Amino acid sequence: MRGSAGFLLCSLLLVAPRCTEVAAQDVQPDPKTPCANWMGGAPGYPGHNGLPGRDGKDGKDGLKGEKGEEGMQGPKGDQGEIGVPGREGPRGFPGYPGQKGEKGEGAFVHRSAFSVGLKERAPHPNVPIRFSKIFYNEQSHYDASTGKFLCSIPGTYYFAYHLTVYLTDVKVSLYKKDKAVIFTYDQFQKNNVDQASGSVLLHLSSGDEVWLQVYGEGDNNGVYADNINDSTFMGFLLYPDLDVH
Repeated sequence: MRGSAGFLLCSLLLVAPRCTEVAAQDVQPDPKTPCANWMGGAPGYPGHNGLPGRDGKDGKDGLKGEKGEEGMQGPKGDQGEIGVPGREGPRGFPGYPGQKGEKGEGAFVHRSAFSVGLKERAPHPNVPIRFSKIFYNEQSHYDASTGKFLCSIPGTYYFAYHLTVYLTDVKVSLYKKDKAVIFTYDQFQKNNVDQASGSVLLHLSSGDEVWLQVYGEGDNNGVYADNINDSTFMGFLLYPDLDVH
């Protein structure tokens, strides 16, 4: 038994090289897969990533796309600066007249004025001359019965008189509160008609009186008036005091 086993082993060792040579002559294995007809090797590991390639050249612009939809309106911006005025436009046609407005107040709220004339030929001396011919006395601040003007609105007034002189000399004075302010004298020339006049600005307080009066004794009351000759006296408020309301 032991001799048979040894004989068998020797036979196999002699036959094996022969079989290997015959197989080598019949099939040539792939050099990339050694022992491909016997046993494949284990798969290898993936290699490392290579370096990035260089940037390519810029491409050409493409065709213009279609117009997009209109977007939502944005918020209102800040007001811009005022621009340069434009050219004047053509003149339009006149409009229709408007309705008549209500009557307004005058520019002068405070009024006081009078203008009077003489009717008597020879006024008495040393008393106020009564000018009874009324030209204007709308506010009734002049009293024809006394010949005196009574101040109702404190302020600055203008007074003036223009007298016809006939038959005798004239001496007159303008009075304020029983005190003579200005004097006028005219010496009459026979066979003639003379004129005497005077004017003054006075500040009056409420209640003050102003009038004309022949002064002196003797023939000094030649103030005259008829249907063609007048002797006049006038006055008016120039401007009221600032504290008058």
